[in-house]
Amino acid sequence: MESILTSIKKLLGPEEDYTHFDGDIIIYINSVLMALNQIGVGPEAGFVITSKTETWVDYLGEDANLEAVKTYVYMKVRLIFDPPSSAFVLEAIERTIKETEWRILVRVEGGE
Repeated sequence: MESILTSIKKLLGPEEDYTHFDGDIIIYINSVLMALNQIGVGPEAGFVITSKTETWVDYLGEDANLEAVKTYVYMKVRLIFDPPSSAFVLEAIERTIKETEWRILVRVEGGE
């Protein structure tokens, strides 16, 4: 099972065994998970991670159609944790976030 924290850290750059930023990354991930909860993703009561033990299956279940949530969480966390210095890259990430969020919302609302 794939850990939420470990997979986001891998995309951000820090090695799994480098834990100095784990507290910060966990806070950012939980903020994004709360926002996703507001559009209907994840358990109705909400979901938080506290370590690398929580997995994507714990959060999303087995719904393969919500795989984009992983990308969404990464991009949102990246903008907080390690924002790009290039305005062009920032704009590209923001556009991708908006499109991914729209696609997730459509999926959650029952669209294909």
